[in-house]
Amino acid sequence: RIMPRLAHDTKQKEEIEALVRQYLLDHPEVLVEALNNYERQQQEAEAERRRQALIAAAESLENDPAAPVLGNPAGDVTLVEFFDYRCPYCKRVTGALAQLLDEDPQLRLVMKEFPILSQESVQAARAALAAERQGKYHEFHFTLMENGGGFTDEEIMAVAETVGLDTQQLRADMQDPAIEQMLRNNHSLAERIGVTGTPAFIINDRLVPGAIELEQMRALVAEARDGAG
Repeated sequence: RIMPRLAHDTKQKEEIEALVRQYLLDHPEVLVEALNNYERQQQEAEAERRRQALIAAAESLENDPAAPVLGNPAGDVTLVEFFDYRCPYCKRVTGALAQLLDEDPQLRLVMKEFPILSQESVQAARAALAAERQGKYHEFHFTLMENGGGFTDEEIMAVAETVGLDTQQLRADMQDPAIEQMLRNNHSLAERIGVTGTPAFIINDRLVPGAIELEQMRALVAEARDGAG
């Protein structure tokens, strides 16, 4: 009695599978729709995972005492930038960021040195972090970004002299293991939140990659300000 029932169930299962298969062959748009829905669900899940990662990393992103801060240290909106001095797209947004800082006295801009393009990028980042110790990060950063050349030791020191840095002290500070650790921390943080290139901006729980225009920066800041109000 058991065997005939199993045979019947197996035959019924095969018939159903054949019907389903034929239906999908006759209506491939159903399969396409299912795949699109699956892909959308995966994208939404990934976006939520990244958002949660940004929330979890908020303190490291916004309040790391080692990270240089431009603009108003007590500002009501914090914008974080990951950048590389050799990155042409980072250079492209520098003017917009400078203008945004000038026109918005309540903006706090946290700088995350993220040298990923070359050893010269690393040297420039070390020099910038060392310049922070002499209170010249702002001037040095923007001058480096406006520099059209490379970042050999001689070129970095020439820029340092133009902004009034003590180059002997700068060289010594660049070798401080604490600066190397800061760069390692930034790379680790970038990996956790999904930053894979430069520039990348973070504001609240939102990651915005790429060279965005001034108007988009203004809109992001305004949205964050409205959300906090």
